[in-house]
Amino acid sequence: MATRLGGLQVGAGFSFAVPDYGPTYIKGYTIYGDADLWRRVGIEADVHQINVLTPTDIGENTYLVGPRFTLMRRDRVRVYAKALGGVGRFEYQKGNPRAPYNPTTDTFGVFSVGGGIEFRASQHINIRAVDIEAQKWPGYGTPGYPAHGLTPFVTTFGAAYSF
Repeated sequence: MATRLGGLQVGAGFSFAVPDYGPTYIKGYTIYGDADLWRRVGIEADVHQINVLTPTDIGENTYLVGPRFTLMRRDRVRVYAKALGGVGRFEYQKGNPRAPYNPTTDTFGVFSVGGGIEFRASQHINIRAVDIEAQKWPGYGTPGYPAHGLTPFVTTFGAAYSF
């Protein structure tokens, strides 16, 4: 049986992304959960809704799941790496030149690699000090242009309840 910062946790956090589309950051929130399967191997699911504060009127929402590996565990600190895959929804919000009147959304396959640091604050509360993902949206393209993909970076800070 796995021992850890808690065998199962569910959390939420603030996220910001370098969207690889436009000159500025976009911001939103993340809901995540993970479960340990073995001593250093678990599974993680992330839902990134990065469409709340968007100066360029775009959003990048992802729904990802995959393995998570504990690289180091010392006292209350855990360092981990993860490799996730799933679906991404690119959103042109009202006001964007590509959707001046009505928002539009396109769906693509996404995969990411990343990692982070967690700190056990109490028996049931874990703080996600930082979580960084390098995402790849290989099928992203716009009408009239070939698919060249997107490569956003997503950073999350949050807290989780551990069961």
